[in-house]
Amino acid sequence: MAATAAVAVSPVGADGAPAPTLNAVTLDAATIPDLQARMAKGSLTAVRLTEAYLGRIHELEPKVHSIVFLDPTALSQARASDERRRSGRVLGPLDGIPVLLKDNIDTRDLPTTAGSRALLAAKPRRDAPLVHKLRDAGAVILGKTNLSEWANFRSTKSTSGWSGVGGQTNNPYVLDRNPCGSSSGSAVAVAASLAQVSIGTETDGSIVCPGGVNGIVGIKPTLGVVDGDGIVPISHEQDTAGPFARHVVDAAITLSVLAGKDYVPNATSLRGKRIGVWAMADIDAGVDKVMQHTVDTLRQAGATIVDVVPANQDEIGADELPALLTEFKHDLNAYLAMRPGVPQTLADLITFNRRDPVELSKFGQELFEQAQAAPPVTDPTYRQQRATATDLARRSIDDLIAADRLDAIIAPTNGPAWLTDYATGDVDLIGSSTPAAVAGYPDITVPAGFAGALPIGVSFMAGRNADARLIGLASAFERVSNARRAPTFLPTTP
Repeated sequence: MAATAAVAVSPVGADGAPAPTLNAVTLDAATIPDLQARMAKGSLTAVRLTEAYLGRIHELEPKVHSIVFLDPTALSQARASDERRRSGRVLGPLDGIPVLLKDNIDTRDLPTTAGSRALLAAKPRRDAPLVHKLRDAGAVILGKTNLSEWANFRSTKSTSGWSGVGGQTNNPYVLDRNPCGSSSGSAVAVAASLAQVSIGTETDGSIVCPGGVNGIVGIKPTLGVVDGDGIVPISHEQDTAGPFARHVVDAAITLSVLAGKDYVPNATSLRGKRIGVWAMADIDAGVDKVMQHTVDTLRQAGATIVDVVPANQDEIGADELPALLTEFKHDLNAYLAMRPGVPQTLADLITFNRRDPVELSKFGQELFEQAQAAPPVTDPTYRQQRATATDLARRSIDDLIAADRLDAIIAPTNGPAWLTDYATGDVDLIGSSTPAAVAGYPDITVPAGFAGALPIGVSFMAGRNADARLIGLASAFERVSNARRAPTFLPTTP
């Protein structure tokens, strides 16, 4: 593991006995309700489950490099959960369930670095509110995951999954392929069954792209559903945390805890549903094949398919980036002011990176420099750019939903994972995240198939606060498509 030694790690089987083995296939397939049922019957304990995941971490982290810090109290957290269960005080469906956190989410007892060596100097003073909710729900916090440094908002030529703290995270399906970002480690760890669920964050694509590329479920909720305080920011206008899981029900359970509202889906049928399909055809043959199979699956399940193309995508993109540059400088400076012991401004970070031997070793900091030169949030041009981008993004979804009476819009989440190459940087040619990201609307990726050995996801989008409806549809699609399969850690592929 790239930087795990920075925090003391409780050894697997720390109570003196070898860690019990839970079959890898069992871990991959088990849902949170399955695990809770086994714990209720006494055939599984939170300690056994936590030890099983710690064992897989020690076995597989040298291949994937997804985790930067392990929590030395993980097993004691699990023991506390088992004691609650013995005394009839189970806190809910996450009690005793191992969870990993993206390393831009504040934790009082573990470093929070956003992947940057500049933030290693001092820990946050307190947990982010979402971490409080996980702890209150009895979740076992296993540790922190690697990410694309500064949530992929440092360079115009960055390579996803790399950070100065954690090094390069690898795709578990084909190890020389990229995991996408910025929530790279959170997605990879769940795909590789190193935790039951994890938490990522998204500004535009940072949950759904790594979710799709790594063959798992990722939920980017409606903006505001999850409290965003205590998360290293890019933009308060678009940032949100959300869950990763191998199964929709697990992601929904986790979102329910984060949001304080029940999102666990009822049995939803696709029959009679109207689904808009934004196919993004003729860019990649493998994606086209997966999308055609997805359409066939939806039709066989009784859905009506309507071809759609969201409007004004170029215009949205043209205004989004300059707006984010202004928001990043404003929001990051405000965040850093609450983190004593680390650089206090974006300007300080730029200077730190120039002096550090690692930070600029793979790519530059062009976005940092552009943000430092960006106008303030009071600037009329900025305000117009943000208003235009948000309005057009919302209309691009709302108008299609209304005009065609759609229950959801689907699109390919990603193309096949590209080779990780620091000379070329990211070369992701397919992505559908921008409309929902800029609008602040929900977006859920679900495994849909493969291009060769590489997973392809399909994204479900709709309007504001349509999260529960989308989760139900995503769950129904998961059930009829049965598209996911576990990674096999191939070293390379033709």
